[in-house]
Amino acid sequence: MDGQHTRISELLVCYILFQVGSTTLFLMAPEARQDAWLSMLAAAAAGFLLLMLYLAIYRADPQRDLFALLSRYWGKWIGTAAGFVFAGYFAYEASRNLRDLGEIAALILLHRTPLFVIMLIAILVITNTVRLGAPVLFKFSLAIFPLLLGSYLILILLLAGLRQIQIERMFPMLESGWRPILDAAFPEIVSFPFGQSVLFLVFFPLVSNSVRKLKKSMYIAYVSIALSLTVLNQVVILVLGPGIAANCTLPLLQTVQLIEVGDVFERMDIFFVLILFIGLGTKVAAFFIGSAVGLHRLTGLGYNLSSVTVGAVIFGVAFLSPTYTHHIWLGKEVLNWDPIPQIALPLLLYAAMLLRRQRTR
Repeated sequence: MDGQHTRISELLVCYILFQVGSTTLFLMAPEARQDAWLSMLAAAAAGFLLLMLYLAIYRADPQRDLFALLSRYWGKWIGTAAGFVFAGYFAYEASRNLRDLGEIAALILLHRTPLFVIMLIAILVITNTVRLGAPVLFKFSLAIFPLLLGSYLILILLLAGLRQIQIERMFPMLESGWRPILDAAFPEIVSFPFGQSVLFLVFFPLVSNSVRKLKKSMYIAYVSIALSLTVLNQVVILVLGPGIAANCTLPLLQTVQLIEVGDVFERMDIFFVLILFIGLGTKVAAFFIGSAVGLHRLTGLGYNLSSVTVGAVIFGVAFLSPTYTHHIWLGKEVLNWDPIPQIALPLLLYAAMLLRRQRTR
């Protein structure tokens, strides 16, 4: 991707689609019940601090991406090892989102098509986008963004118009105190989705505009998407009720299935599955590119060969779980190592950058 540049608006829209991604598939903070919105806001505040850290790293050395930064400030051996940690993390997250995409397609649209075939077609299409680089993904995101935004607005308006949203389900507030709210927010919601912004340390140097303008724009985009995800998550609770929503595998789809307008709009779930595909596909592609760039930087392989190699790894790892229930459990309870690449390594990297700057002075 060397020599490629993009506009701030394109990167921001891709960031928004990336954050939406698979987030709307799940109910955030189900254990907080009707106070889930408080958990979301608390996690978003912590995620904002992480975004400030990532932007501080970028601002300190705006010419280098994540992998080049690790090599420069940690040395060849330690920097390469940490680079492989990030590349593996990005590939693993891409594989999880690929599995989500395949499972939803098999459950809602393609009942008789084997999961293997669905995911094979998906990874081939995404690989074709990935090999063209991040700027192509950014331009695609900019083109598809109005459709995604309009779809979620229509969803909320239809639910409100059909009086499915029951405001009284927000009460009583703080029924069990702050403990369940904070337990739900930290570290789970901080890690997913807000901490995943660490991926954009790979993409920030592609922006040709000023560092200051990008920083301000990213803050605005982050606050907007955090509030939007909080509202959408709470709408699901207000429609289904906290008890039912917490026990649904795909609560947003259950919510959408309640929309019936005469004899015209009766299968809105099909339409919104397609919208979910856009978010999931964007997230898979973004993580995929991050991992492919890492392999390219760390090993010297050509970018196209790195893309094919990473694509094969993502496809294989996506079948790590025999069932979708096991897939969810594995991600939440076993392979939950997000704080290492999202918090620990960026903090250590920024500390090394500050020490280098002080020593140089």
